[in-house]
Amino acid sequence: MRFPISPGPAAVRPQVAADEAARPPRCQVQSDLMPESSDRAATLKASFSLPVGGGLLHASAVVPAGRTTLTELLPIIQNLENAIVGRVAEEASDAGTPISCGPKCGACCRQMVPVNLFEAEALMEWIRSLPEERQAELEARFHRALTALRDAGVIEKILNESWVAGGEPATQLAIDYFHAGVPCPFLEDESCGIHPMRPLSCREYLVTSAPALCKDPTTDKVAGVRLPLKLSRVLYAFGREMEQDPRGWIPLVFLLAWGKSGVRPGERVAGTGEEVLKMFLAQAAAVAGAEK
Repeated sequence: MRFPISPGPAAVRPQVAADEAARPPRCQVQSDLMPESSDRAATLKASFSLPVGGGLLHASAVVPAGRTTLTELLPIIQNLENAIVGRVAEEASDAGTPISCGPKCGACCRQMVPVNLFEAEALMEWIRSLPEERQAELEARFHRALTALRDAGVIEKILNESWVAGGEPATQLAIDYFHAGVPCPFLEDESCGIHPMRPLSCREYLVTSAPALCKDPTTDKVAGVRLPLKLSRVLYAFGREMEQDPRGWIPLVFLLAWGKSGVRPGERVAGTGEEVLKMFLAQAAAVAGAEK
């Protein structure tokens, strides 16, 4: 059946077939969609499949024919994530337990948000494109968030990194961060100020319980939603390989400090649009296989 998606130049049109789960992921260029011209680079229509749960997500997307980076393919990955989340939301609604997340529901925006390196690069590019006044406003918000977390003793715990391996230290850090009550610097009037480009980890955080329970998920019984595949983990895997870092991501609150280094992770996963898409699909298949 069809997945609901947003239209646009990087639109992905997916369809799932549960009886084809055994087939490997594929990527095949079908045809040239747009000829190269003075104001538009050549692009190709790529058809591909992605293992999701017990089936394959069949999709097509427009990708650059020439050199591109994984960061530049983020709109396609985000649309794939939206398709997966949209289907899960449909199933939850059909089961009588609809997703309860919505505008003005910003309780979860006080958690430590993992951002993969490619989304971090894209967010920094977007911030640099803003008027200077808006950039200064965001810089002040990030500074206030970091100061508040420092004063609460959370920054010291993040930098310790004993929590990176997971387990109780990671759980305790998540609790301490949440109880510090520091909102995401992009939160505006309890709604996401960057919703169209919000991190994959935010798209994947869904609940069906009453929004009021999210005010303290450490004590209240919040009913989370399990996704058959989280594409954030695919991009974390690229980050781990590149940086030899067990996380493969950075806390969102460190975004501006990270961005000052000028690092461009997308350049390290580059090639033609088809080649980069194939690299992403291979990594997605590996992550899906590891999580079975």
